[in-house]
Amino acid sequence: MAIKTVSEKARHPKTAKTSIKKKKSGDKQILVIVESPTKAASFEKYLGSEYSVRASMGHLIDLPKSRTGVDTENNFEPEYITVRGRAKILKELVGAAKKSQKVLLASDPDREGEAIAWHLKNAILSKAGTMPVQRVSFNEVTPAAIKEAVDKPRPIDEALVESQKARRVLDRLVGYSLSPLLWKKVKNGLSAGRVQSVALRLICEREKEVENFIPVEYWTLEADFKVGKSIFTAQLVKWNGNKPDLPNETAARAIISVLSGSECEVTDIKEIEKSIKPKAPFITSELQKTAANRLGFTARKTMQVAQQLYEGVNFGDTRIGLITYMRTDSVRVSPSALAELLEWLGKHYPKDIPEKVHEYSSGKKTQDAHEAIRPTYVSYTPESMTEHLNREQLKLYTIIWERYVSSQMKNAKTRTVSAEIQAVSGSDKGIFRISGTKIIEKGFYKVIRMLVTKDEKGSPYPSLKAGDKVIVDKFHPEQHFTQGPARYTEASIIDILREKDIGRPSTYAPIISVLLDRYYITRSNKQLVPTLLGKKIYEVLVEHFPDYVDVAFTASMETKLDEVEESNLKWPDMIRDFWGPFKAQVDEVGKSLESFKGSLDEPTDYSCEKCGRQMMKKLGRFGFFLACSGFPECRNTKSVPLAKCPKCDGDVVSRKQKGRGKEFYGCTNYPDCDFISHFKPINQDCPKCGRFMVEKHDKKHGSHKACINPDCDHLHSTEEAMSNE
Repeated sequence: MAIKTVSEKARHPKTAKTSIKKKKSGDKQILVIVESPTKAASFEKYLGSEYSVRASMGHLIDLPKSRTGVDTENNFEPEYITVRGRAKILKELVGAAKKSQKVLLASDPDREGEAIAWHLKNAILSKAGTMPVQRVSFNEVTPAAIKEAVDKPRPIDEALVESQKARRVLDRLVGYSLSPLLWKKVKNGLSAGRVQSVALRLICEREKEVENFIPVEYWTLEADFKVGKSIFTAQLVKWNGNKPDLPNETAARAIISVLSGSECEVTDIKEIEKSIKPKAPFITSELQKTAANRLGFTARKTMQVAQQLYEGVNFGDTRIGLITYMRTDSVRVSPSALAELLEWLGKHYPKDIPEKVHEYSSGKKTQDAHEAIRPTYVSYTPESMTEHLNREQLKLYTIIWERYVSSQMKNAKTRTVSAEIQAVSGSDKGIFRISGTKIIEKGFYKVIRMLVTKDEKGSPYPSLKAGDKVIVDKFHPEQHFTQGPARYTEASIIDILREKDIGRPSTYAPIISVLLDRYYITRSNKQLVPTLLGKKIYEVLVEHFPDYVDVAFTASMETKLDEVEESNLKWPDMIRDFWGPFKAQVDEVGKSLESFKGSLDEPTDYSCEKCGRQMMKKLGRFGFFLACSGFPECRNTKSVPLAKCPKCDGDVVSRKQKGRGKEFYGCTNYPDCDFISHFKPINQDCPKCGRFMVEKHDKKHGSHKACINPDCDHLHSTEEAMSNE
C-alpha cells in the first residue's frame, strides 16, 4: 500500500489554516445545524463570522408516541409529527434559516443523522421555499475535517434515509403490535421490541443453562520442589501415563502418600517462541467490550464518554474532537491518518515500524461507512491530555490511543519455557510441569500500558535444566468445582449480538439499556440476569411468536435493512412481506391465548399485620411481592420470603441499606435475630442437610452454588468451610 506523507503540523488545530472568508457587513450568514450544543461549541471555534451554528438537540420530527403512526393500508406510509416539546426549537431553526444565505445540515454521519437532516430540510423548504439546503458530513470534529466538509457539501443520501425509515417503521409495527397483546394477556405496562426480545431470549436461555448446571467436585495437585536454595511450584499433569483423575480429596491424598520422599528429576525442557500481532483499531463492539473488561464501563457509559471525546473538549485556547466517529464496524483507516501515524512512529519508535503495513479484516457484514475509532491527532498522547480530560475521558481515550498506535508497530515475540519433573516411587510415576513466559521483543507492547493484561506481562522462567535432581518439599492438594456456562456480561452479549448479526454498532448499547430500564434483566456482579418479569415475557414470546424472536430470522431482517441502505431493495416491499404473516399471527394469538392477568397472583399463608386479611403473592415491575388481598382498602405490601431463617423461625427476605447500599438478605425477626447473608437464597434445598442453598460469586470460583450451612460440606470449598468455623 502506497503511503502519502502528510505533515502533522498541517493537521494540528492550532496551526491549520482555513480559507473561510470573513463576513462582510450586510451579508447573510450561512446557517450550520448540528445535533448537540457541545458540537456546536466546537464548530463555532473553527468557523468564522460568516457562519452561524445552531443545535437541533436530536430528532425534532418522528412518529407519534400515542399511536402506531404507520398507514398499513397505504404502502406503510409513516405519519411524521413534530416531537412533543420540540416545536419551539424547530420554529427557531426554520426562522434562522429564512434569514440565512444557505443552510448546511451537519448531523451525525449515520442513518439517524441522515434522517434528522432529511426532516430538517423538508421543514425548512416548506417554509423557506427555494432556500439552498445541503448536507455536510465528517468523521472527526477537527478544523481540517470541518473545513473540508463545508467546502464540499452534498445532497441528502436518500438510500440512508430510506433505511432509517424502514427500520423505524418495522420496529414500530412490531412494538405496537406485541405490547398491547402483553397488556391484555399478561400485565399492564409491558412492552416488547423486535431486537430487544431476541437479546432477552439469549439471556434467558443462558440463565436456564446456568440454573440446570450441577457442579462436580474435582481436585488438583501441586508440589513445591527445591533446587539448591530455590523453591518452585509445579502441577501434576500425568499419573502413570494418564491425565490424573482426582475426583475427591482421598484420591489426591493417595498420590501424595505414594510420592512423599520419592526421587525427582527434571526430564524435559521445552522452549517455544511465538510472534504476537497487534490488534486492529477499535470498532464499536470491541471498544464496548474492552471498556467493560478493562475499565468496568457499561456499554451506555462507554458511548456517552466516547461521544464527549468525539464532539470536542476544551484544549488550551481551542476546542478539539479527540477521536473519530464512535459508531462503526470497520477497521479501515484513511490513507492520510495512516501516513500521519507512520510519521509519528518514525520520530518516536523508528525501530518498531514493520517492513510492511499491517492490514486488518473487518468481516463479511461490515458496512465500512466510517473509519475505525482512532485519535484525530496521534501526537496528542494520553500523557499530554491529563490536564484537559476528566478521569473517565482519559481512561477511554488512553485505550483508544494505545490500540490505534500499536496497530502499526512490529509484532511482539514471546518465549515460553516449560519443564517437566518426573517423580518415581516403585512402579508409580508422576509428571509435574512448570512453565514461564517472557516477552523477548516488546514490539507494539512499548506503547501498551492500560491495555496490557496480567497474562501478557509474562511470568518467570523455571531456572532448571534436564537432569537436575530436585527434592519434593511440600504438596498442595486443592479442591475445585466444575464451572457451568457463564451468564452473559455486557461485553459478552455484545460479542454474541455482533457474531449473530443482530443489531448494528449504534444499537448495541440501547438494546441492553432498554432491557435494564424495563427491568426485564438486572446486573449482578457485572452479569446480566433475567428477572421473573423478563422470564415471563420470554416464555410468552417464544411459545407464541417463535419465528419472530428467532436469532436467524432477526439476522435475516438486518440483512434486508442493509439491502435497503444499498438501494438493492425497496423498503415497502420488505415490510409488506413481513407484515402480512406477522399481523395474522398477532391476531390469532390475541384470540387463542388465555389471559394470564391475575393468574400469576397466588394466595399465601401469610396474614396482613395491618388488617388480618390474607396476603397475595403478586408480580410487579421489580419481581414478586406480597400485597394485602384487601386492596384498595388496605395497601400493605412487603417482600416475599426467600427462605426460612437458619437461626430462628423467621423468614429470610431481601433488604437494602439506606441510600444506595448493596442488597443483602436478613431475617424478618430482626433485631431479635441477627442472621444476615450477602448471598441470595435460591429456590433449592441442600440435599445433605436440608438448609437452603445460595448463589455465591468470587473471582476464583466465579458463580457457584453452596449450602448456607457452614457445617455442611455440600458444594463448599475447603477454605470456605474453614473460614466459617
